[in-house]
Amino acid sequence: MSALGFNNSLGIHPTALTTRAERSEVLANNLANSDTPGFKARDFDFQAVLRGEVEQRRSLSVNRTNARHLEGRATAEQQLDFRVPHQPAIDGNTVDPHYEHAQFTENALSYDASFEFLNSKFMGLRNALRGE
Repeated sequence: MSALGFNNSLGIHPTALTTRAERSEVLANNLANSDTPGFKARDFDFQAVLRGEVEQRRSLSVNRTNARHLEGRATAEQQLDFRVPHQPAIDGNTVDPHYEHAQFTENALSYDASFEFLNSKFMGLRNALRGE
């Protein structure tokens, strides 16, 4: 008989939430540097990072030397690439503020959706534990 654990009940959603937060930081950094000469916009493919997480969970088992050690996790920063500019500025800056705002907004909406999903899962688990 297998015990019901958070990983089984929540699936990939906590990782998706963390990855969305990491992407928000990258996109906000791009926007903050939109007027910095020579700044190169960066981003990562959310789906590719998430696929990597799923594959890592399936194929790798990290050998921990102590039960209190945290499990290893590949970060989105390892897959951070420079964005190919639509029209680079004369000063070498590759940030397109309109595009970055659109990406940031889309990412924020997806983050909120993931957060709401996890919140409803936790509410369901809490109600199940209380017998409601």
